[in-house]
Amino acid sequence: HQSDTRTIYVANRFPQNGLYTPQKFIDNRIISSKYTVWNFVPKNLFEQFRRVANFYFLIIFLVQLMIDTPTSPITSGLPLFFVITVTAIKQGYEDWLRHSSDNEVNGAPVYVVRSGGLVKTRSKNIRVGDIVRIAKDEIFPADLVLLSSDRLDGSCHVTTASLDGETNLKTHLAVPETALLQTVANLDTLVAVIECQQPEADLYRFMGRMIITQQMEEIVRPLGPESLLLRGARLKNTKEIFGVAIYTGMETKMALNYKSKSQKRSAVEKSMNTFLIIYLVILISEAVISTILKYTWQTEEKWDEPWYNQKTEHQRNSSKILRFISDFLAFLVLYNFIIPISLYVTVEMQKFLGSFFIGWDLDLYHEESDQKAQVNTSDLNEELGQVEYMFTDKTGTLTENEMQFRECSINGMKYQEINGRLVPEGPTPDSSEGNLSYLSSLSHLNNLSHLTTSSSFRSSPENETELIKEHDLFFKAVSLCHTVQISNVQTDCIGDGPWQSNLAPSQLEYYASSPDEKALVEAAARIGIVFIGNSEETMEVKTLGKLERYKLLHILEFDSDRRRMSVIVQAPSGEKLLFAKGAESSILPKCIGGEIEKTRIHVDEFALKGLRTLCIAYRKFTSKEYEEVDKRIFEARTALQQREEKLADVFQFIEKDLILLGATAVEDRLQDKVRETIEALRMAGIKVWVLTGDKHETAVSVSLSCGHFHRTMNILELINQKSDSECAEQLRQLARRITEDHVIQHGLVVDGTSLSLALREHEKLFMEVCRNCSAVLCCRMAPLQKAKVIRLIKISPEKPITLAVGDGANDVSMIQEAHVGIGIMGKEGRQAARNSDYAIARFKFLSKLIATLVQYFFYKNVCFITPQFLYQFYCLFSQQTLYDGVYLTLYNICFTSLPILIYSLLEQHVDPHVLQNKPTLYRIKTFLYWTILGFSHAFIFFFGSYLLIGKDTSLLGNGQMFGNWTFGTLVFTVMVITVTVKMALETHFWTWINHLVTWGSIIFYFVFSLFYGGILWPFLGSQNMYFVFIQLLSSGSAWFAIILMVVTCLFLDIVKKVFDRHLYPTSTEKAQLTETNAGIKCLDSMCCFPEGEAACTSVGRMLERVIGRCSPTHISRSWSASDPFYTNDRSILTLSTMDSSTC
Repeated sequence: HQSDTRTIYVANRFPQNGLYTPQKFIDNRIISSKYTVWNFVPKNLFEQFRRVANFYFLIIFLVQLMIDTPTSPITSGLPLFFVITVTAIKQGYEDWLRHSSDNEVNGAPVYVVRSGGLVKTRSKNIRVGDIVRIAKDEIFPADLVLLSSDRLDGSCHVTTASLDGETNLKTHLAVPETALLQTVANLDTLVAVIECQQPEADLYRFMGRMIITQQMEEIVRPLGPESLLLRGARLKNTKEIFGVAIYTGMETKMALNYKSKSQKRSAVEKSMNTFLIIYLVILISEAVISTILKYTWQTEEKWDEPWYNQKTEHQRNSSKILRFISDFLAFLVLYNFIIPISLYVTVEMQKFLGSFFIGWDLDLYHEESDQKAQVNTSDLNEELGQVEYMFTDKTGTLTENEMQFRECSINGMKYQEINGRLVPEGPTPDSSEGNLSYLSSLSHLNNLSHLTTSSSFRSSPENETELIKEHDLFFKAVSLCHTVQISNVQTDCIGDGPWQSNLAPSQLEYYASSPDEKALVEAAARIGIVFIGNSEETMEVKTLGKLERYKLLHILEFDSDRRRMSVIVQAPSGEKLLFAKGAESSILPKCIGGEIEKTRIHVDEFALKGLRTLCIAYRKFTSKEYEEVDKRIFEARTALQQREEKLADVFQFIEKDLILLGATAVEDRLQDKVRETIEALRMAGIKVWVLTGDKHETAVSVSLSCGHFHRTMNILELINQKSDSECAEQLRQLARRITEDHVIQHGLVVDGTSLSLALREHEKLFMEVCRNCSAVLCCRMAPLQKAKVIRLIKISPEKPITLAVGDGANDVSMIQEAHVGIGIMGKEGRQAARNSDYAIARFKFLSKLIATLVQYFFYKNVCFITPQFLYQFYCLFSQQTLYDGVYLTLYNICFTSLPILIYSLLEQHVDPHVLQNKPTLYRIKTFLYWTILGFSHAFIFFFGSYLLIGKDTSLLGNGQMFGNWTFGTLVFTVMVITVTVKMALETHFWTWINHLVTWGSIIFYFVFSLFYGGILWPFLGSQNMYFVFIQLLSSGSAWFAIILMVVTCLFLDIVKKVFDRHLYPTSTEKAQLTETNAGIKCLDSMCCFPEGEAACTSVGRMLERVIGRCSPTHISRSWSASDPFYTNDRSILTLSTMDSSTC
């Protein structure tokens, strides 16, 4: 894109004179995947070898291939290959899912006008300049400029819910010259060129012009956002439209609002890399020590070349330095298993399988919509347990996005709608029977309407007439001042007969550009003033069964600066009226009559209840005033320069001297349990931010009603800031107020414009204020602003973990920016759910936490390799291995991998219904503890075996001694048993799967060893292990040694646990103990015991409580013998119900 503008020839009719060089545009493909078939292998390998451990194992593998090392290359090559393959398969599968959803979008059928006919093609084949036909309820496949619709005025209605979260209908207009071309044949005659700006991400900005050639002359028409139909929006309420594609594929505004998919890496993975580096240091120091000691020994002649091991000529002549290096590398290879490569595989598997658990979790299942949680990126499961900041969208995420009319205030009196009738609230002034009967007659006129005409009211006393007029006027204003459309299909069936008016509201289907408007028009219809529809210039209203036609003269559209909209109509009586409605802050200051103060009080009362409020006012024009108004509007609308500013001035001029009629209050229903969820998250120490595109007042009222803001909170505001200096000053004041006010909690409200100022210059100050507020609300936010805020928090000094929740495509960029993005499958389309890491059906499902254990891996590998190091002291540093090669390879893959995997999937430290505070599993202190534990266990294995068996000669019946391999195997056996039982001690929550893998691993080791050592394997070079294991187990003292060492290792551990639990319990353990003591005593999660129990059970229970093996899940409930009773909340694992008596 060299130039700032692009020139598009409609229907790709290029000029014939040949001076034209066509611009190149991209095709209409959307790509959300990371890999292609060609780059998958190199790109994926590159990503995997970015991980320290993988890269390190690759190096070791290469070293083993190059020099003569004590172990064969297979020992490190096989695990590496296994790890890389498993990860690649998982990532490939996840990417394949993205590809298939892309293909679905790109392959959608569309109709394009080519050479005078409609051609059916695929969405990806649309080119810039193509004329596309879209039918009702279809989604636009590219950004189009509207050419014509099935209406004569060339208008159409669009909902952009999936783009910016607004469910309302927006009206788009075609240029008058093209609006006439309603058939394919006519469009084929169109010769036009569109010049417009290059693609940009702002959804609401578009500038361009269309040059139409008719009868040899050129007509230039301006194009604005109202002629642009965005990709992802949906055509409503219009049979079909034709539009010309101007931005396609990844250049559409929707695609530009996506952030690019970068590889999200979780904090656990980052902390694992730190731990790995610590271990690399340990490893290298061990190798260096061994090499130095080897050469120190060899300075003595008798050790350098003993009589039984003469050197060859070649060895004597080789250089010292080379020998030193190769010795060092050999030791490195010997000890390399201290780095746990299978840690990554297990973590990968844990995430992958954990993601299925999230999908299966019944607590995350939403019945009405039959939706379970989806996991799109399983790399981040463990992040869910450590979130510190949560950002959520409001409309559709916290609320259901359904509006209902609740109350209104007319002429200073409050009314509530109850069963379709307006009922005054509280004591009313001059509440004669008259006004009540009027109101009831208004809603139940259907049965009287043929008797009553408006004149029959006029005979009643003055005040009642006034009242009636006012009510009449109020609801007429409501049913005229709007942009509601009526679905074309049903209007035919409505007659003008008065008896029809009770059917009308239910048969008419309204479509509105905002849900509020729709709710208001429907409410007016229920009360008896029914909006029937608008043709070219008239709006028809049926008042109490009598049809009235109002001529629509002008609509002064809503905009976010004025925050109000108005219509100018000519009543049947011929007088010209302006009806205005808008936020109270924009209507009340313009009013000169009506009950302003009372209404203001009522509006505040409504807002406190969390209702969305609008004020309604009107103004009568004299014919002279109207002429002036008409002239001014016409001038402003046709201005080519600064049209927007001129219109704004005219609107200001017209909307003044209003007379206030009253106010309405509409409720946007909150999703269920939102309040509880936000409370729970706040209790867990998570800071909740609400980011929304909504109006300031609305957003604040929803925040209050959903518990995001409390009534007791001190609410600070940073809104409508115009300049940098003003913004900085305001921020400093807020910071001062926070330090001075002794309120416990502060809430902050920011709007989009002030926010962009604050972020541009005063980030530090702004962050300082935000960090001290427990709740922050940002309103009027653009999609990319949402992402910027999150980015800001992410890179702040504390580097907190962030989570974003949203349901519209306007939330996509923030979902991709946060560490963890959660999409809600809501009314606003599925865009967010597709781009998120997790997708759930409702907001309340956020409060489950997961956490994994990385330390255990390091522990078991320290146990594994330290005996190897110690053994070198006894074999003259000759690099003799202690374990057989097969054991080296399989230790991490088979013998010890499953228990930890299952533990990390199923473990629940406390009942999931007790929200845990943030897990602090990844702290350095615990890491040190595990490392030291590993070393001490390793010393016990090695020296225990050495002391018990090393000097003892008569172990075997025939008087033979134990050999080197038997000794190594003994150490290995003790190690496998200890490490597995240690895992069992850590487990708090037992299921049959835990039992299966824990005891199964030990049994598998024994069976495998008997099988491996019992046969001569022809393809193995050395049969070192032949019969070793069987011989070992045939010796009684070996069995004794095994049992003694396992008990010694774990005894210390159990003692430490008991003391810690009783003297310094952690918050988790306190929760476990309080739960255990409450009501039901339970021993194992499989069974509960009734009160009357044998003496031994109470002893058993005490032991249980000490070790902490008590399932908390049933504590909070009390069972009766008849209750069917699930073994735990994850009823997927154990689907059978158990009767408590069988326990």
